[in-house]
Amino acid sequence: MPKGIKKQNLPSKICYTCNLPFSWRKKWKKEWENVKYCSEKCSKNKAKQV
Repeated sequence: MPKGIKKQNLPSKICYTCNLPFSWRKKWKKEWENVKYCSEKCSKNKAKQV
């Protein structure tokens, strides 16, 4: 992400577990295409969802 991007213009996705939208984060810079969950909690609870 280039500098100067406003927060409302960041890319977003829908979490596979909780179905809530979440925005791009700097820590996901290199792997944004592979991010499926909004948090570690949702990632750990993925098996509980049907």
